[in-house]
Amino acid sequence: MKRTNLLLLAAVMVIAALPLILPLPGGLAEPFAGADAQAQTAITAANPDYQPWFTPLWEPPSGEIESLLFALQAALGAGLLGYYLGLRRGESQRRKSDADPARLDAQAVDARD
Repeated sequence: MKRTNLLLLAAVMVIAALPLILPLPGGLAEPFAGADAQAQTAITAANPDYQPWFTPLWEPPSGEIESLLFALQAALGAGLLGYYLGLRRGESQRRKSDADPARLDAQAVDARD
């Protein structure tokens, strides 16, 4: 492996392990609480009589199912994005090879044989 690749691999490993090694900030019970829960806490603290405008149509039966649905949504989005980027790259490479005159000459030679 090249030295650059090894350095990048080491950096990724350090970044991935850093949250596991560092202590939790401020002794929070839920250090990775979502923005919705934090916003709800802030609104309730500012205005205890606040009533939401509407309620969700369906709530998942547990937090695990909610996490599963979120992960599936992320995977589907990543898959679609990867497909689109691969499609565009393939089209770009095809256009580049069609415009290459040396490749056209080689194709003409092959066609004559």
